[in-house]
Amino acid sequence: MPKKGVFILIFDDVEVLDFAGPFEVFSVTDELNSHALFDIKTVSPMGETITAKNGLSVNPDRTIPEVKSADILIVPGGWGVRALLNQDDVTGWIGSMAKTAELVLSVCTGSMLLARAGLLKGLRATTHHSVMDEFAAMSPETEIERGERFVDNGKVITAAGISAAMDMSLYVVERLFGRETADRTAAYMEYRIESTTTRTSLVACD
Repeated sequence: MPKKGVFILIFDDVEVLDFAGPFEVFSVTDELNSHALFDIKTVSPMGETITAKNGLSVNPDRTIPEVKSADILIVPGGWGVRALLNQDDVTGWIGSMAKTAELVLSVCTGSMLLARAGLLKGLRATTHHSVMDEFAAMSPETEIERGERFVDNGKVITAAGISAAMDMSLYVVERLFGRETADRTAAYMEYRIESTTTRTSLVACD
């Protein structure tokens, strides 16, 4: 089975754990499975070094124009999202990638970019608790789920803020490769995940 290509969008003022959490989960899962499951890359609008929240400097692997498809696309959040909302090259790329992606994931205010790309119409979604009202105003055709760690619509999965990215990522690992694989990853990371029963009660796959 070919490795799944995972692309994580990064940009100035991105929230660090929004992208680093999923990067760690998918990377550890890949490592624990003989590097046979995922190929994880970061991508920025023009390939420039980005400065994440609180000054962390990150060198992306790819530029947006270089990436034409992904099995899993991850769109994190942070204050920098606001600078991207009206950049058609970014939202257009997200929409184009979503057409062929197996999964599209957002974290925190990354859900706003999914909404601007037209991916959340008629779906349920969540975001960071501090911007729920703002999100609801900009995406009135989306059913906002307040208080959930993540919401699964099948192809599109949105997570609440920051640490919820890791819960969502471990859930995706379980969805793709089973509970044992997710548990091994969480154990290696010394990260406690919710029980399957609890998580199933929070989400619904269409």
